[in-house]
Amino acid sequence: MVTEHTSSSHAQVLVASNRGPITYTLGEDGTLDAKRGGGGLVSGLSAVDDKLWVCAALGDGDREAVRRGVGEPGVRMLDIDAEVHADAYNGIANSVLWFVHHLLYQTPVEPVFDTEFRRQWASYETYNRAFAEALAEEAGPEATVLVQDYHLALVPGMLRELRPDLRIGHFSHTPWAPVDYFRLLPDDIAEQLLRGILGADRAAFLTRRWADAFIGCCTEILGGTGRTRIGVHGLGADADFLRRRSHEADVDERMAALREQVGEDRKTIVRVDRTELSKNIVRGLHAYRTLLETRPEWRERVVHIAFAYPSRQDLAVYRDYTAAVQSLATEINGAYGTESWTPVVLHVKDDFARSLAAYRLADVALVNPIRDGMNLVAKEVPVVSDHGCALVLSREAGAYEELGEDAIVVNPYDVVGTAEALHEALAMSADERSGRTKRLAEAATALPPQQWFMDQLEALRQG
Repeated sequence: MVTEHTSSSHAQVLVASNRGPITYTLGEDGTLDAKRGGGGLVSGLSAVDDKLWVCAALGDGDREAVRRGVGEPGVRMLDIDAEVHADAYNGIANSVLWFVHHLLYQTPVEPVFDTEFRRQWASYETYNRAFAEALAEEAGPEATVLVQDYHLALVPGMLRELRPDLRIGHFSHTPWAPVDYFRLLPDDIAEQLLRGILGADRAAFLTRRWADAFIGCCTEILGGTGRTRIGVHGLGADADFLRRRSHEADVDERMAALREQVGEDRKTIVRVDRTELSKNIVRGLHAYRTLLETRPEWRERVVHIAFAYPSRQDLAVYRDYTAAVQSLATEINGAYGTESWTPVVLHVKDDFARSLAAYRLADVALVNPIRDGMNLVAKEVPVVSDHGCALVLSREAGAYEELGEDAIVVNPYDVVGTAEALHEALAMSADERSGRTKRLAEAATALPPQQWFMDQLEALRQG
């Protein structure tokens, strides 16, 4: 395993995550091109001096950068064996832990925890140990370490053994499974995961519901949470960035193109998601088709703008899901479309500027996940919407805890109920929609990314 780095040793604030703040692309001529990411952690860390971000090399460009010793101060990228990473990331994190926490298994036939699972689990342990060892090596005396998400659930416990002097936090960006579902996992694996996170001084979650589910699992399986404190930090939208970015020239151009596709004087139902199984895009399309069937007055008067950006296409179940989304959109357009009206405008190529354009155009935002740690789209649309939008929101999204009062709340499995909610949202008066949007935007921006990160850091340091 190669762990070359360009960081300064003995940092006082360290963050560990699978994906880091920078990605390298290897050109045909051998040149390396660096691209910086965004998000709450990048924003939050910008306010901290003497920091280090430990992350994995995810692709050929990243691995080549590590081998050449290319990097930037404050980042240590770990070149973990590609097969070990694939087992840990796709085999365990995305195909087991994600499925457990989002309740995605078809339990009559899956999961099957066989010898292949055990082999991949050993890779997950190896992957987590690489992070723990790097953090132990890099952290200064009594430094603060913030470990991110389900990819690195074992790191706090491993790091605690290596460096008992450190202040260690773990943050879960996903939901946490209720105890009966969590116990689908083999008993020893379930216990190992919980003990891994309980190696932290503080384990934090996006909502009280997910925190309580974790406490429930610990109580049932281990007898309690021990000395680990439990916290809740509901990540909010970055209002300043979104409002500024959504009025730049490329967004205006895409708005004009979308408006032309939609047609003048038509209402819009907008969704922006990855084609992730938990996002429930297929049922959302079924609900829209039910709306057109049962409420014919909306035909030719509304367009569903659906952005479904491919996710995890190296997993067959995700490729199949993306294909199902495309097929259903085509069916609806074939059944109801006219020469002058395309009922569903579907885009599957990721385009952030186009997403912001859709946010601004939205009369209704449809956010109906089966289960979601938070769902920032639900928070971002009200912030960006030009004329106010009604939010149709699944009660299974973490955002429901903060936004439910001013949203139209749906059971994500109830297609007929969701169709009725879409009708209610489309028929809402301008005054009511405006008032709701204002309150939604206030709730959505209560804890912007930088404050979200700094609050966790402060809570961990206080002990």
